[in-house]
Amino acid sequence: MNGKPDAYSLISCAAFAFMSLSLSRQIQCGFEVDLMYFYLGCLIVQLMKINFLLAIVGVCYSYCLIILRSSFSSVNVQHETPCLSLEEQQVVVQVDSEHFHTSLELLLQQFLTGMKELRRNNSNITKMLLEKVKGNYKLVVTDHNFILDAIPDETINNLRETVKLMVDAGFEKECSDLYISLRKEWLKDLLINKLLGLRKMGFQDYMIGRWIKASKVALRILFPCERRLYDRVFSESFMSSDLCFSEICRGATIQLLDFADSFMNQSPSAWRLFKTVDMFETLCDLIPEFEALFTDSLVNEAIKTKNRSGEVSRDIFMEFGNLIFLTPDAELDCWVDGGVHPMTCEATGYIVLAFWSRQKVEQILRDYPLVVANGAGTSLFDSQMELTMDKFERNLEAKSQTYEDSALRYFFMLNNISMIKYKLENFWDDRFFKNTRQYLELYCKSSWSNVIDILKIDINQSAASNSDANSMKGKLNLFNQKFKEMCGIQSTWRVFDEQLKKQIIIYVEKMLLPDYENFIARFENVLGKNADEYRMSDIQAQLNHLFLLQDIDVDSVSLINCTNRVIVSS
Repeated sequence: MNGKPDAYSLISCAAFAFMSLSLSRQIQCGFEVDLMYFYLGCLIVQLMKINFLLAIVGVCYSYCLIILRSSFSSVNVQHETPCLSLEEQQVVVQVDSEHFHTSLELLLQQFLTGMKELRRNNSNITKMLLEKVKGNYKLVVTDHNFILDAIPDETINNLRETVKLMVDAGFEKECSDLYISLRKEWLKDLLINKLLGLRKMGFQDYMIGRWIKASKVALRILFPCERRLYDRVFSESFMSSDLCFSEICRGATIQLLDFADSFMNQSPSAWRLFKTVDMFETLCDLIPEFEALFTDSLVNEAIKTKNRSGEVSRDIFMEFGNLIFLTPDAELDCWVDGGVHPMTCEATGYIVLAFWSRQKVEQILRDYPLVVANGAGTSLFDSQMELTMDKFERNLEAKSQTYEDSALRYFFMLNNISMIKYKLENFWDDRFFKNTRQYLELYCKSSWSNVIDILKIDINQSAASNSDANSMKGKLNLFNQKFKEMCGIQSTWRVFDEQLKKQIIIYVEKMLLPDYENFIARFENVLGKNADEYRMSDIQAQLNHLFLLQDIDVDSVSLINCTNRVIVSS
C-alpha cells in the first residue's frame, strides 16, 4: 500500500479478492468476506494512486463481486434449513459486514469525485499563476490565498465533509496518503516543469532567473496556499498537519535545491559568480519563509544550500582576477587598427558587474571569511579588485607587444585604458590606473615628435644664404611628406569614443602647430610657394580626420561584443 503500485500488486489484489469470494462459498467462518472487502479496498486505493479513471474500473469490479456474493447468499438461504442459533448470529454479522463495506465503497467514490473536482481546478489555477508571475522575478509578491480564492467554496466544503466521514470510518491515513500524492504531483509539475522548465530544456546555466522565480513563487504563494488548503480539507483529522504538509512540498523543494547544487558543481567562471550571488541572495530572503512553513529537515536543507552558495561565491570571487581572463576572447590577438581588445570589453563588463554586486559580495566575505584583507582600512573586496586591475594592465601590456610600431603600441594602451577608466569612473578614482596622459605622451613622442623634429633649426641659423634657404625648403618638403604619411596611417586607427579622439587631436595640435607656425613665419620669404602647401587651417583639417570610431556601445553594462575586424598575427 505504501509503495508505488505496479501490475503485479494490482493483479494480486484482484485475484485474492476473487479467491476470498470463492472461499466464502466453501466455509462459513466469517473472515473470508472481510478478506474480500479488504483486498477490494486495496485494489481501489492503488488504482486511485495511478489514475482517477482506473479507480472507476476498480469500483465496478468490486461492485460485481459484491452482487455476485449477494446472489450466493440468497441461494444459500433458499436451500439451507435453519441450524444452530450460532449460525444465525453469523449470518447477521455477515450482513452487517457487507453493509459496512458497501458504505465504504460509496465513501471512496465520493472522495474520488471530490478530488477529481479539485483536480479540475488545477489547470485554471496554473494559467492564472503563470499570468500572475509573468515578467521580472523580482515582482513576485506574497499571496497566501491565491489557491483558496480560485477554488469554489462548495468544492472544498464537500471534500472536507467526505474526509471527515472517512476519518470517522478509520481510513484517515489512506485518505491523507492519496490526497498528499495527488497534490504533490501537481505541485511538482507546476514548479519544476512549467515554471523552471526542467523537463522541456533540461539543466541549463541560463535558467537561474527561472529558478529564482520558481523558488519565490513556491515559498511566497504555492506552499502557504497548500498549507491553508490542507488545513481546510483535513480540519477534522488527528494526523500531524506539519508532517503531511511537508510531504506535499518535499518533492518540489528537494528538486529546486538540487538544481541549485547542480549549478554550483559546475566549473567556476566569472559569469557564474554573479549567478551564484543571486542564488545566495534569494535563499537568504526565503529562509524566513522556510522556517515559517516547515519544521523538519527541509529547513536544514535550505540553510545548507544557502551556506554552500555563499562559500562557492566567496571562492569564485577570490579567483575573479584570473577567471575574467580565462575566456576565448582573451586568447585573441590585437586588432591591426589598435582598437579596444575583446578581452578589455568582456573583462570590463565583469568588473562593472562586480561593483554593482559589491554590497552582496562584501556580505558574503564577512559571513564566510577565508583570509584577512591586507592593509589597514582596505577591504578584502578592494584588495581583490586592485589585484585584478594590476593583472588587467599587465595583460594589456603583453598584448600590445604584438605591434611592431611603438606608436601603435602606446595608442593601443591609451585606447584600452581610457575605455576602462570611462566605464569605472563611478566606482574608482584615478589612483587605480596608470595615468592615461603618460600613454598619450609616449604615443606622441614615438610618432609626432619625429615629424616635429624635422622643423627644428639652430637658433643662430638664418635664410641669408642660398644653402640655408635650400635646407629650409628641404625640411619643409620632408615635413609635408612625413605629415601626410603620418595622417594617412593614423586615419585608419580606431578610438573607442569621440571624446578620446578630440583629446588626442588637441594634444597633437599643441605640439605641432606652434613649431610649424614659427617655422613658416621665420622662413616665409625664402620658402615661396612651398609655404602654401599646408596652411594652419589645412594642418588642423588633416588632424581632425585622424582616427575612426570603434563600434562599441560604451554605455551598455556588458561590453562583450566588440566589432570583429582583422587581427594582428602573432
